[in-house]
Amino acid sequence: MSSRGQKRAALYERLQRLRAVTNSSAMNKASIIVDASKYIQELKQKVEILNEEIGTSQNQLPAQVTVKTLEKGFLINVFSDTNCPGLLVSILEAFEELGLDVLDARVSCSDTFQLEAVGGENQGHADSIDAQVVKQAVLQAIKIGVSKIDSNIDALLTTYICFQFLFLPYFPLGGNL
Repeated sequence: MSSRGQKRAALYERLQRLRAVTNSSAMNKASIIVDASKYIQELKQKVEILNEEIGTSQNQLPAQVTVKTLEKGFLINVFSDTNCPGLLVSILEAFEELGLDVLDARVSCSDTFQLEAVGGENQGHADSIDAQVVKQAVLQAIKIGVSKIDSNIDALLTTYICFQFLFLPYFPLGGNL
C-alpha cells in the first residue's frame, strides 16, 4: 500500500473512532465532525455544571448532623443547604457499615438535603457503637459523597482532554474538510 493510501486508511480509522466515541450516526466526514463538535460542547457544559455543583457543595458542606441515642438505636438528622448527587447513598452505605438498620426515614433531596432517620442496631452489633461514632461516620460519608463529584469532574475532563488530543489535530473544527 502506498504512503498516501496508508494515510487515507489511518484517517478513515480515526474518523470511525471519532464517530464511535461521539455516538454519531453520520456517514460523511463533515457530519461526523459536526457531531463531534456538538459532543465537545456537551462535555464542556457538563464540566461547568459539575464545577458549579462542587463549588456550592464545598462551600456548604459539611452538613449539620445531630445524632440522639434512643432506647434501641439512634435518631439521625442531617441538613445541608445544598444537595449533591450521591449524598443519600453515601450516608446509607455508612449506616450499613456501622450495622445500623434504617427503621424509619424521611428524606428530601430537592434543592436542600434533609434526612431524618431512625437507625436500629443489628443483633450482631448490639451496644458496640455510640452516637458520636454514628455522627463521625455520617460526616465522613458526606465527604465521600462530595469526593465522588470530584471524580466525576475528573473523568469528564480527562475524556474531554483525550478527545481533543486524539482527534482535533486530524479534524480541526474550523478547518477545511
